Amino acid sequence: MWAGLVLATIMLFSVNILFNAVFKSARLDLTEEGLFTISEETRNVLGSLGEPIVARLYFSKILGELSPAHATYYARIRELLEQYSELSGGDIRLEIHHPEPFSDTEDFAVAFGLRGVPLNAAGDLGYFGLAATNSTDDQEVIPFFNTEREAFIEYDLTKMFHAMANPKKKVVGLISSLPIAGGRGPTYELSQPWTVHWQINDFFDLRSLGLDADKIPDEIDTLMIVQPKGMTEEALYAVDQFVLAGGKALVFVDPYAEIETLYRPPGGERGKADFNRLLNAWGVSLVKDTIAGDLDAARRVNTEQGSRPVITDYVVWLGLRRRNFDTGDVITGEIDNLNLASSGILEKVEGSEAEISPLLTTGIRAMKIDAAKVRLEPDIVSLFRSFLPLGKRLTLAARVKGSAKSVFPDGPPAKDKADKPEKPEDGGSKTAEKARQDHLPKSSHPINVIVVADADMLHDNFWVDIRDFFGQKVLLPFANNADFVVNALDNLSGGDALIGLRGRGRSERPFYLVEDIRREAERRYRAKEKELRTKLKDIETKLDKIQRKDGKDGEAILSAEDKAALDEFRIEMVSIRKELRNVRHALRRDIERLGSWLKFINIAGMPLLLGLGLIIVIYRRRRRPVGGGAAA
Repeated sequence: MWAGLVLATIMLFSVNILFNAVFKSARLDLTEEGLFTISEETRNVLGSLGEPIVARLYFSKILGELSPAHATYYARIRELLEQYSELSGGDIRLEIHHPEPFSDTEDFAVAFGLRGVPLNAAGDLGYFGLAATNSTDDQEVIPFFNTEREAFIEYDLTKMFHAMANPKKKVVGLISSLPIAGGRGPTYELSQPWTVHWQINDFFDLRSLGLDADKIPDEIDTLMIVQPKGMTEEALYAVDQFVLAGGKALVFVDPYAEIETLYRPPGGERGKADFNRLLNAWGVSLVKDTIAGDLDAARRVNTEQGSRPVITDYVVWLGLRRRNFDTGDVITGEIDNLNLASSGILEKVEGSEAEISPLLTTGIRAMKIDAAKVRLEPDIVSLFRSFLPLGKRLTLAARVKGSAKSVFPDGPPAKDKADKPEKPEDGGSKTAEKARQDHLPKSSHPINVIVVADADMLHDNFWVDIRDFFGQKVLLPFANNADFVVNALDNLSGGDALIGLRGRGRSERPFYLVEDIRREAERRYRAKEKELRTKLKDIETKLDKIQRKDGKDGEAILSAEDKAALDEFRIEMVSIRKELRNVRHALRRDIERLGSWLKFINIAGMPLLLGLGLIIVIYRRRRRPVGGGAAA
């Protein structure tokens, strides 16, 4: 017996050792989004590094002792980097360092730019960061791994190695009336660049161009145009010729950019060129003074109705999900959620031969809303209550491909009288003459442009929380807005190495079914609530009128009819208040019913199902015929 137990123990350990050796890299990821599975995009990046990279992971043991969460996070990152090293074919060499206070290892960590966090009263610092270098002394650093960014860890690591293997970045030219690169803020003082600006700079060389630029520099690979108010005719012509010559453009235009109220346009209005002319030439049009509303994508906001605080759906602030995306397009294929604010609507120009492929759309319960109802102080509750769905989707962003003609059929716009083409012999400058000779009346290749009918989505308020962690700025995105922008620029610039990767980091997991039930219940009962409140206010007014009937000596003079009416009004008021409470309870009844069913399934449903299965198995075994007995 004892020999058998010893043998079984030896076999157990042997099998474990064998499996650890043979199946070391085998993993089973059962999470819905494959959060622990390395993406194909990361594998492609690691497989094409082409040069040795030393990755030095620093982690203070005392930090792990004081914070088990950081110890667990360190184990995950170390395991991930070991996989990276294996997938890179040895191009990534991983080094593990545990810096102690006042040691040479700590000095090296500080020299690389890692940040230490105070751990105790003695002032000892804990380090948890990564420093990577290559053969040409390029350096990338993650100063400190914050646990709040755990959902984005693959994004951060792959971005680091991709940047080291591709030090030369594509150049993006930015034309914007909004201070994305920094400018006048809410107090008309200089503000910092928007976070999306830094995100773009991680992958591209982003260069600001003026609204009056008369030429797009040759080194520009892609244009990013944001709310081009105040653009001059010369700048419009420069963009026109850039796109017709094969240049790519990502355009954000908005019938009402809410963020404009916070910023003073840089340098004021330089020109009054209508950018919609250029969109029309490409085959797409931004519907004038019209905003898209969507019941199913409406975001929940706090507002006031009269003096009462109300929580309701703001039908022009949209939280788009995968059902609103063209998941077959590489730009949106891996995006999970986007936040838009008072977005416009795009439509194909009648008769255009361009191919308009919607990238972002509303649901079918959408509505066209007059922009005037949203400006200044919109009545959010009224917009929700008076919503009339069209029963069709509205396009919020689209990819435009195909042939296009110039907005300037007669050549470049004349800057002054000397440059007018009517009399080139008496005054047209050589520069203007050359410009006319180089003029493209139509596209030399099919154009490739992406147009988004919203500019607010780029501002920090709509997609990211920024927190300070011991002097380190930590970004916590709650929507994939920046990912969408970088994906689009990367695709237009001819690259797709990281497109699928950027959409993977999403920590928020809303209960979509509960949200849909809640929204439908609220729509059903809001109108009834308004009716009851109006009726209640009317009765309270009648009560007040009756109670104000005073006699000469201050005593109330009420007839028998007044008293009867007073009693009747009070009874009716109590009845309406009760009905109003019932309406409020009804708002949550469907959600509570769903919650009860979920609790039943989780607590009792599965045990009952297993018990039933066991009873069936036992019953079948008992009914199984016994084999024939021995012959007599």
